[in-house]
Formats: sequence, structure tokens, C-alpha cells
Amino acid sequence: MSKSDLDKKIMSIFKHQSQKDKALYPGSDSREFWQRARDRNMTTAADLDKLGLPKFFAVEAFVCTRVMPS
Repeated sequence: MSKSDLDKKIMSIFKHQSQKDKALYPGSDSREFWQRARDRNMTTAADLDKLGLPKFFAVEAFVCTRVMPS
């Protein structure tokens, strides 16, 4: 996604009150949900760029699993 797409995603998080401040499963990460989403998407883009895939500002990825992690 482009920088403007990532900005739209962050604004959507701000508009959705249940995700604005604290993540549902924060663990030991003290960052707000939007900061975690921004950093994760930008890191994923950088990792894919290192593998030789097209360069993007940010990338949203999903993990599929058949077993719920414990």
C-alpha cells in the first residue's frame, strides 16, 4: 500500500473506538494499536523488498492457520 493508503488505515483505526488506544491482546507491547499496525505493515514491506518483491511503503499480510495458537 502507499503512504496515503496507510494514512487512511490509521484514520480508520482512530474512527473505530474499540481499537483506538489499546490492542485487544496487548501482551508486553505498550504501543497503541495504530502504532503497532503502522510499524508491522512498514516492516512487512521492508522484509518483502529484501526478498526482491516490488517495493511498497507498507504491506498488510494475513496468516492462515488450521490450529489456534495457544
